[in-house]
Amino acid sequence: MTTNTISPQAIPALGMGTFRLKDEDAYDAVRLALDAGYRHIDTAQIYGNEAQVGKAIADSGVARSDIFLTTKVWLDNLGADKFIPSVNDSLQALQTEYVDLLLIHWPTQTGGVPMSEYLAELNKAKIQGLAREIGVSNFTVAQLQEAINILGVDNIATNQIEVHPYLQNTTLRRFMQQQGIQPTAYMPLAVGKVLKDPVLQDISNRTGHPIPQLVLRWILDQGMATIPMSTKKHNLESNLAAQHIRLSPDDAALIDGLDCGERIANPSFAPVWD
Repeated sequence: MTTNTISPQAIPALGMGTFRLKDEDAYDAVRLALDAGYRHIDTAQIYGNEAQVGKAIADSGVARSDIFLTTKVWLDNLGADKFIPSVNDSLQALQTEYVDLLLIHWPTQTGGVPMSEYLAELNKAKIQGLAREIGVSNFTVAQLQEAINILGVDNIATNQIEVHPYLQNTTLRRFMQQQGIQPTAYMPLAVGKVLKDPVLQDISNRTGHPIPQLVLRWILDQGMATIPMSTKKHNLESNLAAQHIRLSPDDAALIDGLDCGERIANPSFAPVWD
């Protein structure tokens, strides 16, 4: 396994995801995360919590310039007539003039809005200063290559993809590494499934580190950023501390061996995966 260092200009390595968080839960979790020291917050239009995320940031006392904020444009808003207005709506909800990273949440299927159209709008959002960096999410190798052809590789900050011990997405990640595109791993803890894994339990017992810390360290050691979600203060603090532990090559190899291609995020509109 190759250990890579994420550059200071790139996406902060460990962030706070907000998928499935609603209302007060979203507000409280983001406030707790910021209080714990997180400075990378990830949301999306479809999550329905941008207003709560924005209020939590505004109420936190942390300077906006110190926070790396990501949101994602939903499928319904990819057309040229809706794209920029939807981004402006997101910014209003988030109480900010810009996001640090704006992503296409999912690629369209055949017959949907052409990639050339929505990526042109994505680039326009960057040119207009609505987003400092732009990128994609859930793109396959072929779709990522098409996006590179349209935008240029330097205009794609990340491809946010599902990665955890049971779905390591190695083909896609290898292509991203070749292109110099930063992977961001979502669902890194496989929605809690890792907590019951006997291999991970054994490593945890031997090292004294909680399973989520071990998994997050394993992801970070492979040069990925990641955005685990938690609503509990202790877990948020523990996850953040993954940056400061070490994982032995032997234990990393054991986690590598858990890959079985088990995908969690696979809606009906998903692409044909690599």
